[in-house]
Amino acid sequence: MPEQTVSIPVARQLPKPRDPRLDVLRGLALVMIFINHVPGNFWEDWTSRNFGFSDAAEGFVLMAGISAGLAYSAGFRVRWPWQSVAKIWRRAWTLYLVHLLITFSALAIAAALARFADMPAMLWKHGMGLLFRDPLGFLIGVPTLGFQIGYANILPLYFVLLMAAPLVLWAAVRRPLWTLGASALLWMAAAHFRLTLPNYPTGGWQFSPPAWQLLFVLGLVTGIMAKQGRRLVPARRWIMGVAVAFLVLSLAWMNLPGFGKTGNHLLWMANQQGVPGFMTSFSKPYLNLPRLLHLLALFYVLASWGAVRRACASWLAAPFALLGRQALPVFALGSITIYLIQGIKTETGENFALDTMMLGTGLALQFAFAAARQYWPADRDAAARAAAAPPAPKKALAA
Repeated sequence: MPEQTVSIPVARQLPKPRDPRLDVLRGLALVMIFINHVPGNFWEDWTSRNFGFSDAAEGFVLMAGISAGLAYSAGFRVRWPWQSVAKIWRRAWTLYLVHLLITFSALAIAAALARFADMPAMLWKHGMGLLFRDPLGFLIGVPTLGFQIGYANILPLYFVLLMAAPLVLWAAVRRPLWTLGASALLWMAAAHFRLTLPNYPTGGWQFSPPAWQLLFVLGLVTGIMAKQGRRLVPARRWIMGVAVAFLVLSLAWMNLPGFGKTGNHLLWMANQQGVPGFMTSFSKPYLNLPRLLHLLALFYVLASWGAVRRACASWLAAPFALLGRQALPVFALGSITIYLIQGIKTETGENFALDTMMLGTGLALQFAFAAARQYWPADRDAAARAAAAPPAPKKALAA
């Protein structure tokens, strides 16, 4: 009697549930960026930039790096990761196209307000007037990213960082600490010597890529280690204590005039004694040290405090998680909307009721757009898979 082979089922590793914190915090960052990009409204006084040295932009770049590390790092463990390189650069190309969409949509909104609403002020704000003063330079500068209109600066930074990401990922999956060290040295040089990318024909990069790359690389390495179930910085009570103390210090610095004035004077004195300027000032374009330390302290607390994970997993945080999962289209819609709101505010000024209505409408559109992006494609994909599936075999008819 021949031996019967017994098939033993192979245990499959179940995918880990998605950490809700990244999506929720990214969604909150998008909301704060949207509110902050409409200057002169009541609600901007309640965003994160008023409670510490950094703001939502730094958090957005760090979380972009974490997402990239989680999404792409596995593909760079092979010798020739060309498919992963192509995937990243396709994403970078998408960012470039979205940036152009935002820029030309802003121009269209400014022109429409001037023609149909007799509100021409936006045509001369945020550098848009360059189109009339130097049209050829404008048409060269915009597609080459050498010229960026105001409030449309973060996607060019993200594009440059993603273009460099394959090389950084290849190094980071093999030598993460060496990669971080090289990134920190580049940041120090960029912040100290004020290095950035060239611009044409005027203006400049709002965010210096050689400086801001440190946040992105920190995020990449964090994402790589999280993919392996590890932490870049271990959870320790004393580290938590230092981080909380720094957050309290920055909170007092920003909100207690006497305390902040004294702190600024001490930093000035340190600079006079030879401490480099990037350690003693708060420049955003070059990501100076106080801003960097504040963001790192904030994210350490958010990553180490268990109540944050529970809060992000609650139903109250679900709308922000939805925004975070659809970050790019939501950011694009919000960026286009802010030019319309700003154009209206050139005539109305600060008006609590009107500002609240416009901001609330803009946020509602972003939530609706995120929901449409999240759920409608899933229905279409399911229908497409059902249509492409081979027909089920028919049962043989009994004779």
